[in-house]
Amino acid sequence: MQSSGHRFRDIEHHPLLAENESYDSSSSEADMAERVWFIRDGCGMVCAIMTWLLVVYADFVVTFVMLLPSKDFWYSVINGVLFNCLAVLALSSHLRTMLTDPGAVPKGNATKEYMDNLQLKPGEVIYKCPKCCSIKPERAHHCSICKRCIRKMDHHCPWVNNCVGEKNQRFFVLFTMYIALISAHALILCGFQFFSCVRGQWTECSDFSPPVTVILMIFLCLEGFLFLTFTAVMFGTQIHSICNDETEIERLKSEKPTWERRLRWEGMKSVFGGQPSLLWINPFAGFRIRRLLLRAKKGGPEFSV
Repeated sequence: MQSSGHRFRDIEHHPLLAENESYDSSSSEADMAERVWFIRDGCGMVCAIMTWLLVVYADFVVTFVMLLPSKDFWYSVINGVLFNCLAVLALSSHLRTMLTDPGAVPKGNATKEYMDNLQLKPGEVIYKCPKCCSIKPERAHHCSICKRCIRKMDHHCPWVNNCVGEKNQRFFVLFTMYIALISAHALILCGFQFFSCVRGQWTECSDFSPPVTVILMIFLCLEGFLFLTFTAVMFGTQIHSICNDETEIERLKSEKPTWERRLRWEGMKSVFGGQPSLLWINPFAGFRIRRLLLRAKKGGPEFSV
């Protein structure tokens, strides 16, 4: 299909939007920025709720079964503060990943008027997504769950009920890191607790009965082991992808890079922003409470998809 001196490639040969269906890219981008991003997917919402419940369960067992009954005051305080701080950081990273636009391409921008404004060179090829009727930037892929094309889409994760893409990969990496840390911390505390209970009296090492204490700790050990294994592998995979400037989809499809790769530290700085600092591991960096309150007061559509 020829259009305005350049080629328009569409695998499924869907027609362009009608010329009278005007599209304002700037207003669309601004409109997306004013909405709270949230994917209304049943499976994803269930998985996200389960993630929170499992973290809350782990916090309950660590705090009320293991630490509060301990006779060592400083042992309880130090481990309690550390575990709860890591849990807050993990859940905050989860929220930022879930509620951050991963880099969605505006829907319906594949209009003739919009393409003319791109000032493309003669013979230059552009790609249109036949599913969301948008012009696909380089390295963008369509997500069937989000129903959008996502820039630098790595994968769709049901545990965060969102795609992992260009704008929220940093928060996903922090989420996997903090979950791995609290899982390892919980396993270590369980080991100390079992050792102290076996060496002493089961009735004195917890405020719960021995059978209940054992059941709660066994479930925590299973949860900690599974979460530690999964998130540690995912964390390593994400860091490897960032350092090689290659998404998981690009790796699986063995796509040859047509872009200039940002390797190692350059890739890390492009994802986490700026030079290495404590802001890299802070999920609250860049968060604007005032902007969120303005969005809530503004009214209109609350969800972007």
